[in-house]
Amino acid sequence: MAATTGGTARKGGRWIEEWDPEDEGFWAEKGERIARRNLWFSVLSEHIGFSVWSLWSVMVLFMGPEYGLDPADKFFLVAVPTLVGGVLRVPYTFAVAKFGGRNWTIISALMLLVPTTAAWMVMEPGTSYLTFILVASLTGVGGGNFASSMTNINSFYPLRKKGWALGLNAGGGNIGVPVIQLVGLLVIGTAGAASPHIVLGIYIPLAVVSAVLCALFMDNLAPVKNDTGAAKDAARDPHTWIMSVLYIGTFGSFIGYSFAFGLVLQNQFAQTPLQAASLTFIGPLLGSLIRPVGGKLADRFGGARISLWNYAAMGAATLVVIYASAQKSLPVFLVGFIALFVLSGLGNGSTFKMIPGIFQAKAVRKGLTGEAAASYGRRLSGASMGLIGAVGALGGLGINLAFRQAFMTGGSGTPAFVSFLVYYALCLAVTWAVYLRRPAPEPHARTEEAQRPAYAEV
Repeated sequence: MAATTGGTARKGGRWIEEWDPEDEGFWAEKGERIARRNLWFSVLSEHIGFSVWSLWSVMVLFMGPEYGLDPADKFFLVAVPTLVGGVLRVPYTFAVAKFGGRNWTIISALMLLVPTTAAWMVMEPGTSYLTFILVASLTGVGGGNFASSMTNINSFYPLRKKGWALGLNAGGGNIGVPVIQLVGLLVIGTAGAASPHIVLGIYIPLAVVSAVLCALFMDNLAPVKNDTGAAKDAARDPHTWIMSVLYIGTFGSFIGYSFAFGLVLQNQFAQTPLQAASLTFIGPLLGSLIRPVGGKLADRFGGARISLWNYAAMGAATLVVIYASAQKSLPVFLVGFIALFVLSGLGNGSTFKMIPGIFQAKAVRKGLTGEAAASYGRRLSGASMGLIGAVGALGGLGINLAFRQAFMTGGSGTPAFVSFLVYYALCLAVTWAVYLRRPAPEPHARTEEAQRPAYAEV
C-alpha cells in the first residue's frame, strides 16, 4: 500500500493520509474505530515491553546464595533497567514520527528478543556480576516502549478522550509487571527456584507474536511528523519539568516499588522466594488496573484536583508503611504498601491527563481557538510526553537506590520511606501552587473567570 504526504510516496506500510480526531463527524464515521483498533494492539506490545523491562525483578527471586549476590547487589541490579529505560524514552518518543507508529511498534517488539535471549544465555550460577548488570541493562528497551506507545496513541485520540485512552494504554502496559511476576510465582511454585529459563522461554515467543499482530492490524499516521522546534519549545517550557517532578511521584513510585517489592519482603520480613513471589504481583496489578480510572476521573473533575488529593493519600499510606516497619508487622505493611501501588496507579492516570490539558489551556490563553488551539496543544504535549515519561521513569531508579542505601546502612527500608514521604509532600505543594491556587486578581479584574486558577481544568 502506498500513500502520499506532501508529494512524497510512502511504501511498505499501512499509512493513513488524513487524520482529524477533533472533527466529531470524522470521529463518529471512522476515526473512533481505527483509533480503538490501534489502541488494543498498542496495549499488547507495551504490555510485553513492561514485562521484559521488569524481568530482573523476577530473576532476582531465582538467585539464591549460589549466585553470590548480597541484597545491595540485587537492589542495584533491578535499578539498572530503570535507568536505561528512562533514558531510552526520549529517542523512542521521536521514533514514532520518524518511522511511523505501526512500524516502530513492530521494531520495538522485536528488540525485546535481545534482552530475553541474552538473559537465557547467562542466567546461571557462576556468571559474573558485571555480566548480569550488562544483560539487565538491555531490558531497558522494554521501558522505552512506553514513550513511543503513549506518543502514538496521543495522536489518535481527541482531547476530550485522551485521559481514558492514555490511561487504558498505559494501564494495560503496566499490567505487564504483575503478569511476569505471576509467571515467576507459577514457575517457582511448580518447577522450583532453579528454573528461571522457563520464564524466559515464555516471553521470547510472545515478543514475536506481538510484532506479527502489530504488523497486521496497526496503522501509521502520515500527518504525525517530528518537530524539533516543538521538542525545543517543550524543553524550554517550565510546565514540562514541573510535570516531570509530579510524574516521578506517581510513575516513579509505581515502577520503583514494582521492581523492589520482592526484595524488600525478603530482606525486611525474611520471606522466602516463594512467599515473596506470592505477594509481589498484587500491588502492581491493582495499580495497573486503576490507572484508566485515574484518567477517567481527571477527564471529569480535572487532573490537578485528582492529583492533589492523590498525593495526600500517598503520604498517608507511606505513614502506615513507616509505622508497620517500626512495629515489624507484615500484614499492616502489606496494607500500606499495596495502597501505595493503587494510589500511584491512580495518580499516573491523572497526572498524564494534565499534560495535554496544560498545553491546550496555554493555547487558549494565547488567544488561539478551534483547530489552531488543538494543534498547538497536540504539538507541545506530544513533544513533552517523552521528556516527562523519561524523567518519571528515573524516579524508579531513585527508589531502588534509596532502598539499597537504607538496607546497607540500617538493615531496614524505613529511612527510604521517610524520604518518599517528603517527596509526596513536595508534589502536593507543587500541584496546589502551580495548578490550583487562585492567583491574586489583577487590577480592575471583576469577573469570576479572571480570578480562576490559570489551569483549573487540566
